[in-house]
Amino acid sequence: MLHLHYYPSTAAMAPHILLEELEVPYELVLVDRTKNAHKSPEYLKLNPNGLIPVLVDGDLVLYETAAICLHLCDTHPQAGLAPALGTPERAHFYKWLVWLTNTLQATLIVYFYPERWASTPGAVAEVKLAAEVKVGTLIDQLDAELARHGKPWLLGDTYTAVDAYALMLCRWTRNFKRPARTLPHLAPYLQRGLARPAIQRVFEQQALPQPWV
Repeated sequence: MLHLHYYPSTAAMAPHILLEELEVPYELVLVDRTKNAHKSPEYLKLNPNGLIPVLVDGDLVLYETAAICLHLCDTHPQAGLAPALGTPERAHFYKWLVWLTNTLQATLIVYFYPERWASTPGAVAEVKLAAEVKVGTLIDQLDAELARHGKPWLLGDTYTAVDAYALMLCRWTRNFKRPARTLPHLAPYLQRGLARPAIQRVFEQQALPQPWV
């Protein structure tokens, strides 16, 4: 049995979506951030960084969202959530997954936690504003990629794990002045994602209110 340690609307969403897409038995384990459960000694044994999510797969304890997504793709290749190894498509899959986690997600973290990079109220506000502007350029890049190839999903015709990851991060912009859902190609792309039964189940299981993105 797979166990996903999660909290609603966090980076646990992408692997949660993949678990639903795979239709394999798994159990959700709530890590209550409101009670600092992610900083408890028990949780820190799973992830010394005190971050969510963690996947427990038998004796394997795995943290880092992108690593969890890759593990789920690799252990369930029949699901087709990642292109075949050694192909150009797989290379682009790696590129976009790493870009999403290292570039877009990292910038979103600066936006949500600007106090980690600044100490005075004025500086915190400047960091937050700069991060929002930078996120805007990054979602423009996503929108441009969809416009470039004109296909339904980020890699083309086939839905993959990077689409689950992109939807999660685009959701995080929902309260921005210019959220991802307002961009011409991202808007229908996100609606295609939300139409997938697996994604609908995740949002319902996490009891997330509308708007979902």
